[in-house]
Amino acid sequence: MELLSPAGDFENLKAAILGGCDAVYLGGKLFGARAFSNNFNNEELIEAIKYAHLYGVKVYVTVNTLIYENEVDKFMNYVEFLYKNNVDALIIQDIGMMDLIRKTFPLLELHASTQMHIHNLEGVKLVENLGLKRAVLARETPIELIEEIKKNTDIELEVFVHGALCVSYSGQCLFSSLIGNRSGNRGSCAGSCRQKYNLLVNDKKVNKDEYLLSCKDLCTIEDIGKLIDIGVDSFKIEGRMKSPSYVYLVTKLYREAIDSYVSGKEVKIDLTDLKKIFNREYTKGFLFNETNIVNEYRPNHLGVKIGKVIQSKNNYVDILLTDELNINDGIRFINDDVGFIVSEIFKNKKRISKGNIGDTITIYCKKNVSGNVVKTYDYLLNKRMDNILKTNKKIKIKGKLEVYVNNKIKLEVTDGKNDVVVYGNIVSDAINSPISFDRIREQLSKLGNTIYQFEELNIVGDSNIFISIKELNDLKNSFVTLLNEKRLYKYPYVKKEYSINLPDFPKERNYNILINNIKDYDKKSNYKYIYMDEYLYNKIDDKRKVLRLDRVIEKHKEYDNLLLIGELGSLMYKDVLTDFSFNITNSYSVAFLHSNNVKQICLSYELTDTQIKNLIDAYHNRYQKHPNLELVIYGNLEAMVSKYNINKKYNVTNSILEDRFKNKYPIVIRNDLMHIYDYKKRNLKDHNKYFDMGINNLRYNKDIWKYIFFS
Repeated sequence: MELLSPAGDFENLKAAILGGCDAVYLGGKLFGARAFSNNFNNEELIEAIKYAHLYGVKVYVTVNTLIYENEVDKFMNYVEFLYKNNVDALIIQDIGMMDLIRKTFPLLELHASTQMHIHNLEGVKLVENLGLKRAVLARETPIELIEEIKKNTDIELEVFVHGALCVSYSGQCLFSSLIGNRSGNRGSCAGSCRQKYNLLVNDKKVNKDEYLLSCKDLCTIEDIGKLIDIGVDSFKIEGRMKSPSYVYLVTKLYREAIDSYVSGKEVKIDLTDLKKIFNREYTKGFLFNETNIVNEYRPNHLGVKIGKVIQSKNNYVDILLTDELNINDGIRFINDDVGFIVSEIFKNKKRISKGNIGDTITIYCKKNVSGNVVKTYDYLLNKRMDNILKTNKKIKIKGKLEVYVNNKIKLEVTDGKNDVVVYGNIVSDAINSPISFDRIREQLSKLGNTIYQFEELNIVGDSNIFISIKELNDLKNSFVTLLNEKRLYKYPYVKKEYSINLPDFPKERNYNILINNIKDYDKKSNYKYIYMDEYLYNKIDDKRKVLRLDRVIEKHKEYDNLLLIGELGSLMYKDVLTDFSFNITNSYSVAFLHSNNVKQICLSYELTDTQIKNLIDAYHNRYQKHPNLELVIYGNLEAMVSKYNINKKYNVTNSILEDRFKNKYPIVIRNDLMHIYDYKKRNLKDHNKYFDMGINNLRYNKDIWKYIFFS
């Protein structure tokens, strides 16, 4: 099994390796879903891959954004650059680019990103059959389902075990994109779920705290053994935008937990230091069937409780400590949201450098405060972390040196996996002072800035010998070079031509409609397709009706009718149209779906008119065929889908989410899933323009507000 750690920059990469990871995931400056982390330029990527490989650590590079048509050539050049520089795998979201890479570079390992929204057995089997090596499962996938998937597939499964959670299914959130034109599918999420909201029922606020969609951090370390037992292949820690101290500490904790469990020892974990560095409170998440995953009080670092205010007056506050407090620590008074770095501490009116558990101490504070005190920055802990992070991890090696007179010096070195042998000059008798074995061992063990450290070096041979220090240094340099070369493995490079078989569709000018309520149904309308959920489908008799499946399905039913599907696993059905949630943004994705018998493809909400035209023109030029595309032109667009049901938490129905600008977002609960819609309607009016571009189908989504109050 593999412990997979985040590396937002080179310092975090070193921290992850020092903490004991088996692999790291990181992003370059292009096409990664964390555009605001530092990331690596191309030269740094080359260095990072070599550095990690020397330590036996694999490197997975994120190219997990949606790709627009005009970016495809640049994207593939970047992929080829990574391939030629020995990346271990690419993490990918875009299904068109997945197909293009698999056909162009068939030996390059691909992992299906969590952004691909794979959350059921059929989705995993699809990417397995397409030749991907690993599926990164949606964070909402429960352990029971993961176990079932593992028993029925041979593909590697990667599971998130620690870090930040999105309230929406990954790859299925358009909140930031629709509101602020910053797409999570393009790596620039604005964190809309971390903002303040009110929950309104009949125009009345029902919530107390306001961060209604801000999730706690996932923490599964106490149950890591359960994931090991069901055969999870890779345990993923989130945190490419966290500090090196965080990355080191969380990696080290999970390393110790995994190793303890595997060796049959009791898993003893203390999360106190980690909580001091960063935490939003912890949850085991939907992975372990916890439903209360949101911390409505605060969206960022909470620290750890260290005391309680006794009194506050005249710019000073008395605190009864339940944990120690040092000069230069950062604290926050939770009730009043007041925080600062402590510069002075007094006890019994005397200045002290440290307050201990049980002490009542006094500190300067401009504002009157009350309630609990938390430590958000531990100066001594961070100082200790800084000292640890200055060290370099060493690879333990064993050596045997033979020094017999009239024979060449022979040095054998092994790292436990790779063996190297180097030879020196012929050994001669010492004329004056012979060199001792201890002196030889001392010199060969001076490995300086290399990654190696002798844990054992045996020397055999004659004692009355002379060997120069220069020759010992030459031997040392030679074995280091050879061992480095063996540890820096090289992947075979194979490049082939992309090809695909596609149907050709006639050009048409159709209208389709999505209805949410039986009152929306008009038997006399001239729509080609009428989409509806299963409840309406069973009530309406119309040859044009199409059953719309949800975009979250943990267990598929059997259907033999025409379906509008919203997730990859549903490609198992034979007679399908795809919904907006497939996130189609380029002609290769259209081609992939048409080659898999999809009859009609809805384009992403995120495409501009220019991007739509570019996509269709590229499809015509490359394949000399016409696609059958659909575009949503009217209605409230779905901003996210979540397994978290806020109505159930507050025991309400017909609720509305209101942001700080008084915009109101409809909430619809279907199959116990929360669907949040954009507050504004899309209304594209120049229909002929889209038909002329080559769109065959324009779609109306009927008013979602009616659905709320009539469902």
